[in-house]
Amino acid sequence: MRKDFEVISQWITPGSHILDLACGDGELLQLLQKNKHVQGYGLEINEGNILQCLKRRVNVIEQDIDKGLLNFADCSFDTVVMTSALQALHNPDKVLDEMLRVGKECIVTFPNFGHWRCRLYLSLKGRMPVSEFMPYSWYDTPNIHFCTFRDFEALCHNKRLRIVNRLVTDQQHQSNPLAQLMPNLFGEVAIYHLRPK
Repeated sequence: MRKDFEVISQWITPGSHILDLACGDGELLQLLQKNKHVQGYGLEINEGNILQCLKRRVNVIEQDIDKGLLNFADCSFDTVVMTSALQALHNPDKVLDEMLRVGKECIVTFPNFGHWRCRLYLSLKGRMPVSEFMPYSWYDTPNIHFCTFRDFEALCHNKRLRIVNRLVTDQQHQSNPLAQLMPNLFGEVAIYHLRPK
């Protein structure tokens, strides 16, 4: 099991109703159904991923989350999850609002573009970083909003959201002491568990 999925699973109440945005191939929902007996849906736009969800017997809806979640009523889910998609959205702040409208809480993961390797690459080479973890050039990247952990926490503060849990990891989703001490500089991926205040 992926380490970030393991962490997310610990934050999910057994038997709850889950909505997984940009659910990919459905792996997380399948794990939650098996280990936590949750019920829920995944939203996905990629046809290949939708087929993989169906093979995993995961309920999936083809939907562009940038267009909103108006087909879901307020508080219709216990938890809304979105892993590694926040930075690829056109309106991440509005999607966050929608997540907490349709769910009582949400869990979000995203890469930290303030990590020291990104800073060093940009300062030494004068170009946007390209790495194994972020293997895209500036012109073909799916990431359209580059944010840091501090940026995200400022957004949470402005939206009056309570950070229930936060885990900062490296790209293999392993925790290390430096990332805990100075997350914005040494953390590569964050997992946030949020609720309205």
